[in-house]
Amino acid sequence: MKKVLWIVSALMALASLSQAEMKCAPGKCASGKCAGKVQVEKPKKMMKMFQSVSPSEATLLQSGDAKAFCPNCGMNLPMFYKTNHAATIDGKVKQYCSIHCLAEDITKGLKPTEIKVVDVSTLKFIDASKAHYVVGSRQKGTMTMTSKYAFADKAEAETFVKINGGEVTNFDGALQRAQQEFQNDTEMVDKKRVKMREMGKKLYTQKCQKTDQSFETVAEAKTFVVTNKLCEGLNPKQLQAVGLYLQSR
Repeated sequence: MKKVLWIVSALMALASLSQAEMKCAPGKCASGKCAGKVQVEKPKKMMKMFQSVSPSEATLLQSGDAKAFCPNCGMNLPMFYKTNHAATIDGKVKQYCSIHCLAEDITKGLKPTEIKVVDVSTLKFIDASKAHYVVGSRQKGTMTMTSKYAFADKAEAETFVKINGGEVTNFDGALQRAQQEFQNDTEMVDKKRVKMREMGKKLYTQKCQKTDQSFETVAEAKTFVVTNKLCEGLNPKQLQAVGLYLQSR
């Protein structure tokens, strides 16, 4: 009986050792680096973009059900907060994800006043005419291939340049650059939107309740989806894709 119990114990020990070796990183068990330890692979986390802040850190100056989205492109404002701009047009405040979307309204002949931009350092809105912009840094831009970030303090803008590259200019310089690049940036965004709409159509077909509602803007479509809980469990990128699809139907 003792011999049988010994054999059973030995087999159980071998099984445990085999499982531990399977869970260790390749090559490490042989060197003893994970002896006695079972390494469990942790789920990968999505990398946070430089532009992003949590919703609690973001200031939303516009009102309405769709206030968390850029009225022009539908992008999530906290997700691209460090490039946010705001302006008053026809007595109504609009908050944009980027200077590109502000330039879009100017291109349409609209006359924005009281233009503001988020200060990267404090995350507060400041007068854009007094801001120091860093154009062309290595940090990724929003709706553009040439990033544009603003600072209230010129010294902080210059420090940012030392770390990330780019050049310091004022609002007029940054806006002029955005207007010069507007067509190329728009074409770049449109190409990405083709794939996003395809993804949105699949998501809508597989995960959403159906609606015959039509939408003038992506922000309006996204707000309808969220308010009516048409698609549960979508992350911000997936919601943007569905919004783009619904707006384009």
